[in-house]
Amino acid sequence: MEQYFTYDPRLHLSIPDLPRPFYTFTQREQALILAVWENHRGEIPDKIKKLEKDIENCLARLNNEEDFEASCRLNDRISQLASMINDLWIWYRTNPVITAKTS
Repeated sequence: MEQYFTYDPRLHLSIPDLPRPFYTFTQREQALILAVWENHRGEIPDKIKKLEKDIENCLARLNNEEDFEASCRLNDRISQLASMINDLWIWYRTNPVITAKTS
């Protein structure tokens, strides 16, 4: 079922990449896809914690930074990390359920 997932190098996570709507898969296929997704999804909280720690480190450095350009780079990095956290939360909340296949 890994063929239905694509690795996102920005998020360091395999995310669903289905060739057709989820409800069109059989219940068995849906269950297998969900089992794989739950494994990947389970990694998200630890990834978020790591990113939050990275933000804290950047903020500590920013607090002591006197060079304007370096401050801008740190702010940019903080923004990127925060965006990654936001995207990871969106994926974490993605929790499809098994549905009956409609024909």
